[in-house]
Amino acid sequence: MLKIGVLVSGGGSNLQAILDGIEKGIIPNTKVVAVISNKEDAYALERAKQYDIPHMYLNPKDYRTKKDYDQALADYFHAQSVDLIVLAGFTRVLSETFVNQFSNRIMNIHPSLIPSFCGKGYYGLKVHEAALSYGVKVTGATVHFVDLGTDTGPIILQKAVPVLEGDTPEILQRRVMEEAEWQIYPKAIALYAQGRIQIQGRTVKIIEHL
Repeated sequence: MLKIGVLVSGGGSNLQAILDGIEKGIIPNTKVVAVISNKEDAYALERAKQYDIPHMYLNPKDYRTKKDYDQALADYFHAQSVDLIVLAGFTRVLSETFVNQFSNRIMNIHPSLIPSFCGKGYYGLKVHEAALSYGVKVTGATVHFVDLGTDTGPIILQKAVPVLEGDTPEILQRRVMEEAEWQIYPKAIALYAQGRIQIQGRTVKIIEHL
């Protein structure tokens, strides 16, 4: 059984997509065992409560340094014997302290086709505002492993989504979530649960058949 810990900051729509994927059998042999938020009012915590998943708000202000906070996160996940950590709208950048303890065991989803519109400052609606401002005709989402950079880890899956005339950042954000994020995040976790992901340097190889 693959045990997942999820870090959240907001509504938790990607968390819901993962929970739905587990319920429908899209993600096999997997259980979410912990959900932690850095924001007290994150609706994602309510979603966890509805599924009887252990969840908590961990206030960064209660810790002297970012390193102390990240170590508290790591300690909790270690205590729950978490195999994979999933970032689902988590707004903090994880420190080296945390990332090094879970090397190639942290996944994130970014609402663009990396390397476009990613890195420092690109999050939430800002990504879609940038895509519209640049005039791209196609955008999408990327699932990747987390490394010590920002949106620089090995890419697992990507899915393209068209940019349509009349799109606003909000409309485009919704389309990317519905047509890309909620599709490829559960799929990436399923591949991991099935042992079908191999990392070769910066490249992720998907094993088609075991």
